[in-house]
Amino acid sequence: MGYLNTASDRPHPELDVMVVGEALIDVVTTGSRREEHPGGSPANVAYGLARLGVTTGLLTAIAPDAWGRRIEEHLSGAGVVVLPGSKTLVRTASATATVAADGSAHYDFDIFWDLAPQTHAFFPKILHTGSIATFLEPGAGAVKSLLEQAHRHCVITYDPNIRPDLLGSHAEAKAVFEDLVTFTDVVKLSDEDAQWLYPGMSIGETAAHILGLGTGLTVITKGPEGSYLSTPGFDVTVPAVKTKVADTIGAGDSFMSALILGLLNSPSDGFAPAVLEQLGRTAAAAAAITVQRAGANPPTLEELNAVVHVGAVI
Repeated sequence: MGYLNTASDRPHPELDVMVVGEALIDVVTTGSRREEHPGGSPANVAYGLARLGVTTGLLTAIAPDAWGRRIEEHLSGAGVVVLPGSKTLVRTASATATVAADGSAHYDFDIFWDLAPQTHAFFPKILHTGSIATFLEPGAGAVKSLLEQAHRHCVITYDPNIRPDLLGSHAEAKAVFEDLVTFTDVVKLSDEDAQWLYPGMSIGETAAHILGLGTGLTVITKGPEGSYLSTPGFDVTVPAVKTKVADTIGAGDSFMSALILGLLNSPSDGFAPAVLEQLGRTAAAAAAITVQRAGANPPTLEELNAVVHVGAVI
């Protein structure tokens, strides 16, 4: 059932990034218009990474139904490897996004999340997880077990992508989040996530608290106000790229994909301020491209390179 069970079972040892988490169908309603798009934060991150030229695999849970096939075709079309053990559900999950006049979205979910226990013979350079998959049982326990296996072998990135309607109490959700942070190297969250998890704390106080749990880099996005990147030694604030907004669906996931791309290309000896700023500016550019168009439609590497060049933003 799992992705890898023995040292000889190595169908995709060349993956640079492995993403673990939910894939679902986003049903987007805008006024009287209804559209369906493959989505789910982890699936969007995997798709965004593949569009950026990163060899990426997704370990998820979908059903062998029409929606599941559509998700798989969508991901495979971009180059994402949908990993063995991912077709385990009876019904593929969905999320209904109601888009307001300002482009913001409210979500209602129909989701069941489960994941078979995983034993891996190798690990990629980066393992990313987040969102519903890290909170919703029974699958959340399997995700935590995987992070426990992986955190000594590869870089772990985590985006909690808080969905309050799907969580238990605030105390329970905060405990799950903080428990997982101890296995991570990079945590990215939105200012809304930060405010929900730590009401009354400033962005800087929240970042410092999360760093104190053991991660090495905390990134907090602030929508049109940019992003805040913090390490135990220093922090930087990076402005957002001003652009016309069609909707915000997938913007945070595009930011995450570009952040992971930057991590793959960054020096291995830590995060100097210039490195942090470049990470933030590249991720901001990816998010800006995404919000210009409807749905979770992240940039290709060519589109991103049209805005961002190595070492400088133009």
